[in-house]
Amino acid sequence: MPTFDIVSKIDSQTLDNAINNAKKEILNRYDFNGSKSTIELDKKTNLITIVTEDDMRLKAIQDSIISRMMKQNLDPACLDMGKEVYASGNMIKKEIKIKEGIDKETSKKILKKIKDSGLKVQASIMDDQLRVQGKKIDDLQAVISLCRTDDFGQPLQYINMRN
Repeated sequence: MPTFDIVSKIDSQTLDNAINNAKKEILNRYDFNGSKSTIELDKKTNLITIVTEDDMRLKAIQDSIISRMMKQNLDPACLDMGKEVYASGNMIKKEIKIKEGIDKETSKKILKKIKDSGLKVQASIMDDQLRVQGKKIDDLQAVISLCRTDDFGQPLQYINMRN
């Protein structure tokens, strides 16, 4: 039976390139001249840490990261913007989590949408991804287009299409 998987993954090397480009852009900007702003990417925990002096610079850094991600064809919907926390002195620290894998709530929403569509496919939750199988490839392609029309709060990829 033809199958495919619905996943939510981000290419770590492309993300690293986007963050490095954002760092270079921030260092070369005039309004950041003499600033103590830092951007750190922890690849193990998928966490971006921003430390800067004020809200204006924090917003500029976030915009730079998002624009660089879009230029690298990464979906900024995978970023989970946290709250700003005041670090030592007058510094502001913000941690941005990178969402990978489909959580249980989102996978239940996707599963419900597929079942409500009336297509003759079977969908099952496997850890942090969904596997969809059906007798016809056309039904599987209909499921992909159905999932693309709705926003589930994180980017979805459709991989491992097999006959």
